[in-house]
Amino acid sequence: MKIRPAEDRDIAAITGIYNHAVSTTTAIWNDRVVDSANRAAWLKAHDEAGLPVLVAVDDGGGVAGYATFGPWRAWDGYRHTVEHSVYVHKDRQRAGIGRALMVALLEEARQRGYHAMVAGIESGNVGSIRLHEQLGFAVVGQCRQVGCKFGRWLDLTFMQILLDDRSSPG
Repeated sequence: MKIRPAEDRDIAAITGIYNHAVSTTTAIWNDRVVDSANRAAWLKAHDEAGLPVLVAVDDGGGVAGYATFGPWRAWDGYRHTVEHSVYVHKDRQRAGIGRALMVALLEEARQRGYHAMVAGIESGNVGSIRLHEQLGFAVVGQCRQVGCKFGRWLDLTFMQILLDDRSSPG
């Protein structure tokens, strides 16, 4: 498996992975699937903003998952913190792909000089929470019933990792 920056040729696969997560999981708190044009615009916006989108590609060239990060909050004071997203193809889960993407994304954030990475995870997603803990993230809070999907309230667990040991942002 190889991890590389996403390209236009990956849009169909990214769209499929995204739509499966929307339709069948609480990993994405959207209710509507999107088309390839939507994901193409999303990829272009990330590229223009200088934000990474990484894909995990198997030996046959198929996209097994993707990951990205972006600003955690819009205000200047948060400029050293990013929030990430990682999604793995439904047929490739629990094969180490999410971990590999996370490791690559953490390294990308460190190389870009970010100080902290935040994860917002649906509290029932024990597998994702455990993976994040194994990678050094810690639970820093939980918001109860802040979302809804599939006719039920969802809790959001926040996890965080510090990417460096700087004592000040200077």
